Amino acid sequence: MAQKNVLILGIGNILWADEGFGVRAVEQLNRYYRFDDNVRLMDGGTQGIYLVQHVQQADILVVFDAIDYGLVPGTLKLIHDDQVPKFMGAKRMSLHQTGFQEVLAMAEFTGSYPQKLLLIGVQPVELEDFGGSLREPVRAQLESAVQLALDYLAGFGVKPQRRETPLVTTDLAPDELTLQRYEEGRPAEVEACRIGDARVLNRRFEQE
Repeated sequence: MAQKNVLILGIGNILWADEGFGVRAVEQLNRYYRFDDNVRLMDGGTQGIYLVQHVQQADILVVFDAIDYGLVPGTLKLIHDDQVPKFMGAKRMSLHQTGFQEVLAMAEFTGSYPQKLLLIGVQPVELEDFGGSLREPVRAQLESAVQLALDYLAGFGVKPQRRETPLVTTDLAPDELTLQRYEEGRPAEVEACRIGDARVLNRRFEQE
C-alpha cells in the first residue's frame, strides 16, 4: 500500500502576537520530531493562495492556527474535514484565514483535495500587538497542540521519531524568525510602539 502524503501546516502572522500560534506550533513539532519522507512540515505564514499547490499534493492535511472560537482565551479546539472551510469562513479574524479558505476551495475545485483534514486552533488572547509575542495562555498550549497532532497522525500510522537533541535552528523559515531569535531581538515597548504611530494616536485623542 502506497504511503499517504501528509502536510502539517502552520499558518498565521508572527508579527501580531497570538496570530503567530500556527507558525510556532509547527516550528515546535519540527524541533522535537523527525518524520518520514512522506510527511512535510511547512511554515505557511500568510502566503494564502500560494499554498494551494502544497494542499493539492496532500492526502492528509493538519493545520495549526489561531482561531476565534468565542471561547476562553488559550482554549484549544479541533475542527475536522468539511467543517474546516465552513468554520474559517464563518469565524474569520484575519486576512490570512480568508486566503486559506480560498486555498481549500481551489483545491476542491481542481479535484485535488485532502482526504482527511484537521484544524488545530487556539483561542487568541491578544492580536493587536505589532511585534509582540504569544501571550502566556497561548504559548502554554504549544506542547498540547503538538501532541494532538501526533495523536491524530498516529491513527494513520504516522509515527515520527523524537529527536535526541532538539533543533536549535530550523529549515522551515529563516533562523532570525525562530521563536528564540525573534524573542531575543524584540525591542521593548518603550522603544517601539506596537499599536500604531504614537504621533497619530496622540493627535486623534487631542481632537476627541
